[in-house]
Amino acid sequence: MAEPGDTRVAVYLDFDNIVISRYDQVNGRNQFQRDKARAFSTAEHTADDEVIEKLARATVDVGAIIDFASSFGTLVLTRAYADWSAPVNAEYRGQLVSRAVDLVQLFPAAAYGKNGADIRLAVDAVEDMFRLPDLTHVVIVAGDSDYIALAQRCKRLGRYVVGVGVAGSTSKSLAAACDEMVTYDALPGVEPPPPASAATEKPAKATRKRTAKSTQPAPSEAATADEESAASPAKKAARKAPARSTVPVFAEPGADDVGEPEPEDAQEGATRLLERALRLGHEKDDADWLHSSAVKSQMKRMDPSFNEKALGYRSFSDFVKSRDAVAEMDDSSTARLVRLRPGRGRR
Repeated sequence: MAEPGDTRVAVYLDFDNIVISRYDQVNGRNQFQRDKARAFSTAEHTADDEVIEKLARATVDVGAIIDFASSFGTLVLTRAYADWSAPVNAEYRGQLVSRAVDLVQLFPAAAYGKNGADIRLAVDAVEDMFRLPDLTHVVIVAGDSDYIALAQRCKRLGRYVVGVGVAGSTSKSLAAACDEMVTYDALPGVEPPPPASAATEKPAKATRKRTAKSTQPAPSEAATADEESAASPAKKAARKAPARSTVPVFAEPGADDVGEPEPEDAQEGATRLLERALRLGHEKDDADWLHSSAVKSQMKRMDPSFNEKALGYRSFSDFVKSRDAVAEMDDSSTARLVRLRPGRGRR
């Protein structure tokens, strides 16, 4: 029997969302659809070797997600929504069942594969909150903006909402709707994907060489080549410039890259977040020194995705000390106190 003060957690995984987002994050934007990866698994011997390697590199660590959710309290229910007949999802059934995860089967309702996981998940979550009034936390493992309304409803019903999404495929609006937002890469135990092997890259290079040797330019193509050779160096550089390798933490799935601003550096963004939180704390409390726990709580309220460990620091104190140009920490007492460095001024 649960004690009155115990925290009780419900976990809902939009499994397709996480698997596809992770694959695209590791292998390139929209690569899951291009490779038709849904029909393959790492145990599929008839599949293309390159696709098999891509699937292996983008494997989702389900245990890391469930362990993170359990850190909030007792897991009273855990559900994963997907089409489990698809080979790419069926590969995970064993480890999900071993962690007592309920597998909810969703068959595609249309030719383009939409399985309605967002609607089914939202309906079940709202029903569970009324059926189990002692639920204190709701963990939504997905980054789709379709879950914004669910997160807001859970908060209105008094639950603490935690979101888990893949960097680059998580809606910023969803992060704002949650009490806390964590990227999959920042979860304890999640290892970075291994680099692509040379075996995967060589066939593509060889193919390009063979194509270049066997294909002779037609007269019209030669004229086009002459025109390109006369083009300005700036235009040539723009055409040859490689695609940006930096992945924004938040991005609407399927959003167009055209016209989007350059993604913000995570370290610089965290520094600005710390400075804003300190300024707000000084203005609100009219105190010279602030408790570091209060400053961190304010930063989490401003940006639920903030996590000092994801930035490479063991503790919040280490994070603050690394920003000595912005903040100053007092270690003379047991109470960790921090303030905006006087030279920065207060606005």
